[in-house]
Order: sequence, then C-alpha cells, then structure tokens
Amino acid sequence: MNEIKATVANNISELRKFAGMTQLELAEKLNYSDKAVSKWERGESIPDITVLIEIADLFSVPLDYLVRSDQKKPAPKTDAEERLEKEEKKAQTRSRKAIMGVSIQLIFFIAMFVFIMLSLFAPSAMHSYLCFVYAVPTACIVWLVFNSIWFNTRLNYFIISVLMWSCIACIHITVLAFGVNVWMIYLLGISGEMMIVLWSIINKKTK
Repeated sequence: MNEIKATVANNISELRKFAGMTQLELAEKLNYSDKAVSKWERGESIPDITVLIEIADLFSVPLDYLVRSDQKKPAPKTDAEERLEKEEKKAQTRSRKAIMGVSIQLIFFIAMFVFIMLSLFAPSAMHSYLCFVYAVPTACIVWLVFNSIWFNTRLNYFIISVLMWSCIACIHITVLAFGVNVWMIYLLGISGEMMIVLWSIINKKTK
C-alpha cells in the first residue's frame, strides 16, 4: 500500500509540474484544498478513485498511469503546443460562457414574451409582472447547472445563496400582490444562509 501511495504521489507531482501548475491551481481545478494536494504528493494520503479519474482526465493520461511506476513519461510540450493548448482552452471557456449566457437570456426572453401576451390578450391580469420575478430563480437554477458542469464548483455556494433569496423574494412579492405582507419570511433566509456557510466550511474541511 505504501508503495502505491509513493507511486501515485510521484506521478501526480510530475504531471502537475509538467503542466506548469502549482498545487493551489490543481486543487482549484479539482475543488479541493491545496493541503489535500500536498498530502497526496507527499504520499501521506491517496485520492479516491473518482478523484484519480478526474486527475487522469485533466492531464489526458490513462488511469493506470497514476498507479504504476513503469509508465513512459510524456514528452515535453513545445512552446507552440503549449500556446495552442492555452488558446483552445480559452476558446472553449468563452464558448461555454456564451452558451450559459444565451440560456439565461432565453429565460428572460420567455418571461418578456409571456408578459406581452398577457398584456395583449388578458389586459385584466393585474400581476403579469410576476413573470419577471419568477424568471430570476429560474435563471439561477440554469446558472447553477452550467457552473456545476463546466466551471468552478466553489461558486455554487454563492449561486445557491442567490437562488434561496430570490425564491424567498418571489414568495413575498407574490403574496404581497394579493394584499398579504409576510416580511418575516426573510428570517428563513438568514437561517438558510447560515446553513449554506456551514455546509461550505464542512465540505472544505472534509476534502
């Protein structure tokens, strides 16, 4: 077991240095702390299988590369290859951000469409503006999904917080439209915010 730990530690360290990453940069890509990466590279602990798969995918090597000591080391990349790889990553990030932005804008476009239709064909509808109110938490959900798939998941805590407050605001504005003021519902938001903060701290310490 100690031999495997040492092999994994050496391979992760070599791949990280070969890619020109610091321990902190690798930790951020894996959504772990730099202390965890440091422990892996010192052989004090070993990542679980799901993390090993993430590391293998990140460095474009097969999974068994990480656990075997007789693997052929990758050839150094030329400056042109490194520049091309960075440009491709930037282009991919821009493309993903554009897709996410268009998806969020589509939600507000639908809200505007519904608002216009109600104004034209149901002018007696007094609360048609609620279309825009409910578009906000819906957009947060879409943002959360895309961020979880493509971007830094540490931002998820902030997005969840915005989602929670927007949902509470939706409830308040909706009942307020019918003459009921339930401002005390925001007290639930304070409790929820505390739970989100504690959740993020526990999750970080666990990792």
